[in-house]
Formats: sequence, C-alpha cells, structure tokens
Amino acid sequence: MNRLFDLALGLMAAVVLLGSLMVAAVLVLLTSPGPVQHWSDRVGQYNKIFKMPKFRSMRVGTPAVATHLLANPKAHLTPIGSFLRKSSLDELPQVWSILVSDMSFVGSRPALFNQHYLILLRTQKNVHILVPALTGWAQVNGRDELPIPHKVELDTEYLQRPAPSQAV
Repeated sequence: MNRLFDLALGLMAAVVLLGSLMVAAVLVLLTSPGPVQHWSDRVGQYNKIFKMPKFRSMRVGTPAVATHLLANPKAHLTPIGSFLRKSSLDELPQVWSILVSDMSFVGSRPALFNQHYLILLRTQKNVHILVPALTGWAQVNGRDELPIPHKVELDTEYLQRPAPSQAV
C-alpha cells in the first residue's frame, strides 16, 4: 500500500512541480559552473548504497561529507545554494528516487555513505529495514540540528508505529 501511495503521489508531484524543477535547474546552471544535479551516494534499505539526486547547492569539488563537518560550509555554497537549501528546493529531484523505489515520501532520511555512526545506530535499532524517505519524524522534530542518537530514537519511534490499519 505504501508503494502505491508513493508512486501515485510521486507522479502527481512530478507533474505539479515540473515548472519549479525547471526554474531551479536553470538558476543552478546560470549561477555556477558544473552539473545542475549532484548524485549523492546514500544508504538505502538494508544499508544498500544508491545514488540520490539533489540540485547542486555546493561548489564542484566540495568534500562528500555532512555539511556540519565542513570547516566553513558557507564558503562551499553556490550563489543560490543557501536559498535552495533553506527552501528545500534542492530536494525536489528526489521525487525521481521515489518513483524508482529507492526512497519513499515518509520514513527516515537516507544517511550519507560515510556517516558510519548514524548507519551503525540505525542498524542496531533495525531502522535500516525502512525505505529511506524525503521526510520523516526526525525531520519534523529538528532536522539536522538533532544529535545523531536522538535522530535514531525518532527514526525508531517511526519504525515502531502501528500500521494505519492497526490504529484504532
């Protein structure tokens, strides 16, 4: 049922967001050299690595680490990178990942391939069995400001929630 929901909503989102996708792509293309999209190695269901697209908000050559690990993250942003990130427009291409079953709309955000501590904790709590998602309980409750153990606690709460058919 979740896959059918993701597919239907993903197709509708792709149609509705087509104009925004095109505008964002042109803005990235006009404001910095390099590709429009960045394909990030992410950890998917059962810790399988997949390529996740995002509009490129960082300059070409930026190290592939979580933004908070960069010495001066702002120095790596493209001219419109900050806007893309604050507005979450950089995430729009992930609709593709939902359509091809690498992601879902709701779950836990996919970890970067090198976020070993996050991957370890999620595996220990069985969160790795979930399909990673565009948004989730940890996103709603603090996003990247949350310490990793708290993020995993929220991911675990989501995993343990009753299915909609079981809720009374």
